[in-house]
Amino acid sequence: MDARPKAGHDRKMFPPSRIVCLTEETVETLYLLGEDHRIVGVSGYAVRPARVRKEKPRVSAFISADVPKILALQPDLVLTFSDLQADIVAELIRAGVAVHGFNQRDLDGIFDMIRTLGALVGAASKAEALAVSLAARLDAVRAKAAHLPRHPRIYFEEWDEPMISGIGWVSELIAAAGGIDVFPQLAARKSAKDRIVTPETVIAARPDIIVGSWCGKKFVPGKVATRPGFEQIPAVADGFLREIKSTIILQPGPAALTEGLHALAQIVEEWVERQTEDVVFSRHA
Repeated sequence: MDARPKAGHDRKMFPPSRIVCLTEETVETLYLLGEDHRIVGVSGYAVRPARVRKEKPRVSAFISADVPKILALQPDLVLTFSDLQADIVAELIRAGVAVHGFNQRDLDGIFDMIRTLGALVGAASKAEALAVSLAARLDAVRAKAAHLPRHPRIYFEEWDEPMISGIGWVSELIAAAGGIDVFPQLAARKSAKDRIVTPETVIAARPDIIVGSWCGKKFVPGKVATRPGFEQIPAVADGFLREIKSTIILQPGPAALTEGLHALAQIVEEWVERQTEDVVFSRHA
């Protein structure tokens, strides 16, 4: 058997020196690990850190990719996410490319992704340090939220047509920030189509806060507020509809554990402060 390396594949394969990332969370993680020099191509949605858009060529959307462009980059490894990229993965594997597919849907999965990615690039100790620092930040937010006098009920909307409630890690972040997810049973469902809700169920849930994060487009509070029957919802009646950009909450990586969590905590704290002010005002009225 001829064990000689094929042309174009004579460089060492570990750690991989030419990585293509088809989703943004692995891009951000590699930058945070100081391993961004290994990245040769990224998803068009990669925006963290901001300089990535100038430094790395874009080779994919989310469920579509320019496979010839990826192959031209001669990657040692392509990083993907979820079953939604399965067709891209199959095409790359048939072309002889090494692929690792992540599928994290909760906070534990995010930490596992960070540690696994660190191991894949020979930076396990740096990945462990990053995971520990992010876990400490999460614990600090949880500890502070535990002392809140009230905990608002929150409806997190990932999409508006159809209405889709928040995925697993979002639900966990809501709890960490001191809120109560009104659809926790749906959060465990990985597929977006299994988290579709009706206006009637949202009205019945009576959320105190509605957080919109419509992936890829701007959240429009006025559009939500004018849905039939939504005037009955405390969040609508009190004008407590807030947006969190999908780039910091709907990518299962460091952004969700930093800016995403911070944004949720700020919204919860704002709501609690308003409730406290309303109680004080009513007592002196």
